[in-house]
Amino acid sequence: MLGADLPGLAGCRQCSRLIRHMAVLPPRRGLSRNDYWNAPVPGFGDPQARICLVGLAPGAHGANRTGRPFTGDGAGDFMYPLLHEAGFAGQAEATDRGDGLTLRDLYITNAVKCLPPDNKPDTAEFERCRPFLARELESLDRLKVVVLLGQGAYTSYLRLLRARGTIDRIGAYPFAHGASYRPPGGPWIVASYHTSRYNIQTGRMNREMFLALLEKVRTLAAGENG
Repeated sequence: MLGADLPGLAGCRQCSRLIRHMAVLPPRRGLSRNDYWNAPVPGFGDPQARICLVGLAPGAHGANRTGRPFTGDGAGDFMYPLLHEAGFAGQAEATDRGDGLTLRDLYITNAVKCLPPDNKPDTAEFERCRPFLARELESLDRLKVVVLLGQGAYTSYLRLLRARGTIDRIGAYPFAHGASYRPPGGPWIVASYHTSRYNIQTGRMNREMFLALLEKVRTLAAGENG
């Protein structure tokens, strides 16, 4: 099952720290708590996608407000125009769940579905949310490539593979921007720096880097040499 249809996601209350944090988060100026999603954020995209992009967790005033990954914050403002330019998104703008945005050959989700304090899920929160991510990935029947944005999402996915017995050692798959690996019997893994506002402002991530990453991912999804 994908997105909002994922069993148990909408009513999940396993992580008390995250529930408390969402309950006290001050809304952005000019908004009220009623303007916020403040609940687990489901993934979205093309159910026939060959590519899944996995971020860390909802942003406080982005996905946690709008209810859709990378929507309404700096990370999405950077990413969606480039996804549109590369042909993966039907439009460049991503403002809210009703804006008409569609994805082509791409599904987007997060490793942790609820907003964490300081954008830092703890080990137990990653672990509790991992079954939701696993079910999303299993539901993508044509999946060829999993793109992990940032070290946190990357390590969580590797821990999922290790728990399944797909890989033996996480250390055999070191994180580096653009690094790609093909674990036995599974989709390609591609590591990426996160598209966070901080990374954009400091130059760690830029337009050319992300577009080059998308081209590499498209090549891997097509079954060509990466």
